[in-house]
Amino acid sequence: MTPKEFFEFAKKHNADMVDLKFTDFLGTWQHCSFPIDTWNEGTFEEGVGFDGSSIRGWQGIHMSDMLAVPDPSTAQMDPFFDDPTVSVIANIVDPITKEDYSRDPRHIARKAIEYMKSTDIADTCYIGPEPEFFIFDEVRYEQKQNTGFYAIDSDEGAWNTNRIEEPNLGYKPSYKGGYFPVSPTDTYQNLRSEMTKELKKVGIVIEAHHHEVGTGGQCEIDMEFAELLKMSDQYMWYKYIIKNVAWRHGKTVTFMPKPIFQDNGSGMHSHLSLWKDGKPLFAGDGYAGLSELAIHAIGGILKHAPAILAFAAPSINSYRRLVPGFEAPVNLVMSARNRSAAVRIPMYSSNPKAKRFEFRCPDPTANGYLAWSAMLMASIDGIKNKIDPGKPLDRDIYDMSKEELADVPHVPGSLAESLDALESDHKFLTQGGVFTDDVIETWVSYKKEFELDEMALRPHPYEFELYYDS
Repeated sequence: MTPKEFFEFAKKHNADMVDLKFTDFLGTWQHCSFPIDTWNEGTFEEGVGFDGSSIRGWQGIHMSDMLAVPDPSTAQMDPFFDDPTVSVIANIVDPITKEDYSRDPRHIARKAIEYMKSTDIADTCYIGPEPEFFIFDEVRYEQKQNTGFYAIDSDEGAWNTNRIEEPNLGYKPSYKGGYFPVSPTDTYQNLRSEMTKELKKVGIVIEAHHHEVGTGGQCEIDMEFAELLKMSDQYMWYKYIIKNVAWRHGKTVTFMPKPIFQDNGSGMHSHLSLWKDGKPLFAGDGYAGLSELAIHAIGGILKHAPAILAFAAPSINSYRRLVPGFEAPVNLVMSARNRSAAVRIPMYSSNPKAKRFEFRCPDPTANGYLAWSAMLMASIDGIKNKIDPGKPLDRDIYDMSKEELADVPHVPGSLAESLDALESDHKFLTQGGVFTDDVIETWVSYKKEFELDEMALRPHPYEFELYYDS
């Protein structure tokens, strides 16, 4: 879509407002709205100004002026505003140099794609994520000097089988019992269908939706795979639409990986495949029907996984999920079909176009632009350096003894460990200037200062159970 076509699109839909959206460093959409008659075709070259010092992880106050340059090809009608409003995603530009801003996540994804093309290995990277989320009926939380608590509730919660509901009809998914039940146990069929319809309105192709394993309203809506940049844009729409559809029904959605104690958390298994000249590169006669190139790509993922997880599992809460016993892939091995491995090769189809690998460690707190770019860069590094992923492990990892698992590498046990891994292993990310040293350093320092250090200062509610009467 050209700038001229953008205005034709807006006129066709009677839009008199335009909503400019961009993704901040950590992966949250920011926006500002304008009467559409204040824009012209030049806006798509000149951009609009905003205060970069107010955006997390970006500019200092002494260098706050920045430009958001709208990309007309991303235009969609916003499904939630009362007045017809055309939404457009922006790239971030320095107002003085007119260069793309190095900490703009969308710019990093665009650079990763260009780097991939420059290697002549592939010209297209397809991503197919499976984001999981919880739909709750209420959430309350507080942190003060003398108070620290959270409380969540769900009409579907297994903890509510004894609640006075006048009457309580008892249809509530049990802990770890939420996978694929029909209604009335699954109460969110209609809500997920409405979410799906809204996602389709903005051009997102949906493959399926269903209840997930966890009690308390865990769900999944699967998007069809798409090119990396397009999928990163779509993932922002995905979160926005799912949260807003839930909100208009008096529900709340969280993509937090582990909101419920002793039940499954929410992951975002991410499928990746590389293509060139319209042909898939991952199909071959090797293990699980993979090509040698695909095997080496997996080698890159497994070698660099601890560093990748600084972006792909980027919250302290992420590591409440990455523990044994809740279907989380804590061991860095590959396997065909085995969902307990960090990298799985789906075996649903023999079609070469469907051949891909699935990295199961990421979760939906990730900034897709950064996490999937890091996965692509690790894959390329694996291919260039012919990295061996090791022997596949086709046993049930959770049934193996500690002695058997002693030599199996595992994911970091905390965000701090992942950040340390990123600091010591990021040359594969900085190839071609995709992730700059400044981006790495800023990400690590932000996470340490505003998350790790802040969490370390605060007593945990369970500490009172352990120590109050000591």
